[in-house]
Amino acid sequence: MVRMFCIAVGIILLFIVCALCEGKRELRFFKVRRYQFTHPDFFMLDSEKKIILLADLHNKVYGNKNDILLEKIRQDSPDYILIAGDMLVGRPEAKLKEAQEFLCELPKICPVYYGLGNHEQRMKVYPEIYGEGIYLNFRNTLKDAGIHFLENERVTLQCDRMKIDIAGLELPMDTYQRFRRTTISGKDIENIIGKASKHFQILIAHNPVFFPAYKEWGADLTLSGHLHGGIIRIPGFGGLITPQAALFPKYSGEMTVEENQAIVVSRGLGTHTINYRIFNPAEVVSISLLPYANKKKTTVLENKYGDTSKIRSV
Repeated sequence: MVRMFCIAVGIILLFIVCALCEGKRELRFFKVRRYQFTHPDFFMLDSEKKIILLADLHNKVYGNKNDILLEKIRQDSPDYILIAGDMLVGRPEAKLKEAQEFLCELPKICPVYYGLGNHEQRMKVYPEIYGEGIYLNFRNTLKDAGIHFLENERVTLQCDRMKIDIAGLELPMDTYQRFRRTTISGKDIENIIGKASKHFQILIAHNPVFFPAYKEWGADLTLSGHLHGGIIRIPGFGGLITPQAALFPKYSGEMTVEENQAIVVSRGLGTHTINYRIFNPAEVVSISLLPYANKKKTTVLENKYGDTSKIRSV
């Protein structure tokens, strides 16, 4: 009996050690995750359009001044880069240099549109805590570099023969509080940023938890981050926990298509507070918008690192 107990304890300890080692290993690299998406409106697209989605860098640096990360983005030859927030860590007197240096290089690749995450937003909303002018200096530096900020704002792009509307949503800060369940409706979103466009509507919304409201509002494609993939991902199931301490989030680090409306959730590029990942490597997300003539709803491509993306269709 004692021998069996010791064996069981040894197995448990070995599992814990392996999990800790794997979690630390995954902090050292990122992957490129690729999705394809089409929509009835895309009959007016003459060729594939590629979007790079970035989120939750949290001042992480890959290589020298993020040169490794920049090179991977360049290699994908995107038409647009869309940022779903939290590229820095919002702390009092935050250090912004690493994030700024990286972000200022992106407009040299293609047009860049930036929707705020809760870290940028709280620096803007509470300057008395995070430093007077810190966020404004950060934003103005990036604007001067050519980045377009969408702070409850929108822009309409001409893509071949169709128009695409991109909106950036900022929900109230209390929607990010831990141990709190908040209800958001499509009408709430309309009150913040107006009605959805009649054109194909992309919504940059940092928190994916409210995807039902984004759909109700009229988003055709929602781009999110925030959940860091659920920190620990259970193979075949999904993420474990949200920053608000809710277990098993429905949307945490995948592409989900519900009829003709989709959400892509980035697992993020960095971490903060809980510096841990398991079965959940950091990622750059590449989304190919395909002309509707291809007659494909959604597909998954295996990326260069042999990792297959997950699509959950409902």
